[in-house]
This record gives sequence, structure tokens and C-alpha cells, in this order.
Amino acid sequence: MTLKRLDNILIVVDDLEAVKTFFLDLGLELEGETVVEGPSVDRLIGLQNVRATLVFLRTPDGHGRIELDKYHTPDAVRSGPVDTPVNAFGIRRIMFAVDDLDAVVARLLARGAALVGEVVRFGESHKLAYVRGPEGIIVALAEQIG
Repeated sequence: MTLKRLDNILIVVDDLEAVKTFFLDLGLELEGETVVEGPSVDRLIGLQNVRATLVFLRTPDGHGRIELDKYHTPDAVRSGPVDTPVNAFGIRRIMFAVDDLDAVVARLLARGAALVGEVVRFGESHKLAYVRGPEGIIVALAEQIG
């Protein structure tokens, strides 16, 4: 048996609408929204009395997906500061390929996101930027150039 693909990445959030809007502004597409609860959910994730709203987003090419979960019960637990630095243990960022990095960064900054560092050029092949959105979520943006 072999691994087939990466299906999605889960991000637990408090302000579901703000984070959903951030990813829609970035260019992801809404795939669906649902509420989950009940004994099978409780058994699957090892919690009791779970009730959560799930939002499913996909990249325009249909290959990448993000799942946003807002827990109504039990309350979600914050394990660190919202502005965790990029070198902290754990998953720190998700990278997306973009066509016009400067335009994407400008659009996200106009809607309240912040650059983590600077937009940089790596040799003749790529421009990169790290952007922090709602709830401290960091996305890396990469534009192939040259």
C-alpha cells in the first residue's frame, strides 16, 4: 500500500468568518460548509460532546485543500501565542504558488494581513513572502520568475 495524496490540512480557528474570508481573499474557493457532532465524531477525535462547524476550501486547480474547524463544544484550546514566530516547533506555514506576488500581498495587506518579514527574491527563479493573517496563521507565497 502506498500513500496516494495529501487530502487536506486542518486549521482550528476561533473566528471562522475572518479566517475563511482571508483564504477566499487569497484565492481559494469555497467547497462546502457543514456542522458535525455526535458519538462517531466524539470517538474519531477522542473528545466528548463535540459540535463543530467545518469549512472546506480548495485551490483553483482542485489539488490543494484546507479545512477550517470552529469548535462550539468543547472549547478549543490555544497552545501558544497568536503571533508565534516562524521558528517555533510545529506546523508554521502553508505555501501557495501565485502568479503576481506583489498584487496578492497588496490585496492581503489592504484587508488587514501583515508581512512577517520582507518580500525577497531568491536568485533568478522565485520571489517569496510570508504573510500573517487572522489568528496568527502564516502563509508563504511564491512566484516563479525569470
